[in-house]
Amino acid sequence: MYGELIPQGGGDPIPLFKPVLVVGRRESADIVLRFPNVSGSHCELTLVDGYWFIKDLASSNGTKVNGVRVSEKRLDPGDKLTVARHHFEITYEPSKNGAVAAPADSVPVNLWGKSLLESAGLESRRSAPTFSSAPGPAGRRPDPPAAGKRGDRP
Repeated sequence: MYGELIPQGGGDPIPLFKPVLVVGRRESADIVLRFPNVSGSHCELTLVDGYWFIKDLASSNGTKVNGVRVSEKRLDPGDKLTVARHHFEITYEPSKNGAVAAPADSVPVNLWGKSLLESAGLESRRSAPTFSSAPGPAGRRPDPPAAGKRGDRP
């Protein structure tokens, strides 16, 4: 076991039993929270270098850490996690989970398969059309395609 989520207000602790866990309302989630305000796949917990990280999975009612809504964040031992309106405290010992150094200040690069530019919102997964900037036959750069319907010629 890699730690626990302790429900605030009562309830049994929820064991963090593997290094990647999906939290949500669906029965297919690793941690099932049967509440209508929890999204089917609400958030994901990932263990990296001994520390837990959280990622909101575009949930309707959000994920918060210590009262602040987050999309991705490292969870330190004792942090308060809110899934929709359900509150938990995360407890774990980084050294028992393999941590050998101080925690990273942010989400590790490519933790969820994104480039740094994607994570910053500066690049999308869809490839944008590219235009050659090499000079054309008369030393002139080609113009980008004109706006309009497909098949229109400038």
